[in-house]
Amino acid sequence: MTSFGGTASQGMVDWNLAVATATRLVRPGPEISRDEARAVVAELRRHAKVSEEHVRSFTRMGTGDVHDTPVLVVDRPGWVRANVAGFRELLRPLLDKMQERRGPGAGNAVLGAVGGKVTGVELGMLLSFLSSRVLGQYETFAPAAPDLPSGTTPGGGRLLLVAPNIVHVERELDVAPHDFRLWVCLHEETHRTQFTAVPWLRDHLEGEIQAFLAETEVDPMTFLERIRDAAQSLAGGRPEGEQEDGGRSLVELVQTPAQREILGRLTAVMSLLEGHADFVMDGVGPEVVPSVAEIREKFQQRRAKGASRLDLALRKLLGLDAKLRQYRDGERFVRAVVGEVGMDGFNRVWTSPNTLPTKAEISDPAGWVARVHRTTEP
Repeated sequence: MTSFGGTASQGMVDWNLAVATATRLVRPGPEISRDEARAVVAELRRHAKVSEEHVRSFTRMGTGDVHDTPVLVVDRPGWVRANVAGFRELLRPLLDKMQERRGPGAGNAVLGAVGGKVTGVELGMLLSFLSSRVLGQYETFAPAAPDLPSGTTPGGGRLLLVAPNIVHVERELDVAPHDFRLWVCLHEETHRTQFTAVPWLRDHLEGEIQAFLAETEVDPMTFLERIRDAAQSLAGGRPEGEQEDGGRSLVELVQTPAQREILGRLTAVMSLLEGHADFVMDGVGPEVVPSVAEIREKFQQRRAKGASRLDLALRKLLGLDAKLRQYRDGERFVRAVVGEVGMDGFNRVWTSPNTLPTKAEISDPAGWVARVHRTTEP
């Protein structure tokens, strides 16, 4: 198992305990024989490879060069380990800042050790919840580890496909397994293509996220209490009625005015990336996925409906409801722009950070076209 030790950030969150807790609590996957599991893994790897050419041809992005980012078919504990590594790397500056603010002293050291373990357990609870819901993920900020290889470019990168979750959903929706697995791979491969074909995109996103974290004024205990709220919501420990009080998400709770501006830009970029992946998935689908219409309809119903009151409360607290809006709004933006200026015209969005859509332009595709494609007035 990957070990996450060292630095001040370790005192704020016990990352090893987070992994151990999530691994212990993670739900078992669907019942499947060893031979069937091997067949699923092999098929997902084939689909991921085939998806590269489909996505590049449709989007006109990238080249024929082999990706240097690996495809990892993982189980739920594997997804947890990969994400803890990414979270720890991304949150290191914020947690180090909080550690410094707490100050030295034996009392603080003891309090920090206890608090780090409590937070590790609670973070593990959240990760165990999320690990059964993610089908695939392109990990943009992914440090390499012996059991978790990453890309060779600065910052790495890897594509994760969570096999038990894919099997669970295809059974739940009662759709053709071969078609559904390829459909999922098309979506995730689009994300890999976005970052490998647009070299500046990763650094731009990291810069925005670090600027957001650098503006955080919340004290350590308040930040950790937000994680505790989420964990208590997951465990059913919040008072009746509190889950539906219109409470704010974890992200919203740490905002300053400067952060709101940064978050607006991040929301626009994430809407673009998610909407573009959905657009590509639907665009390529009819050519290579015979039952794509059925899959899309059933999957959209599943997305919209959610699950229990607890699931809805967690989606709000973790900001997952915003992610659902990103799929919808971003796909509408991409569809409208491609309809007006074609795929090559749309691809001007990848020219530089200045050609990315603003949050307002995501809802006003014509505004983006006018700004980026405007001609000089006579």
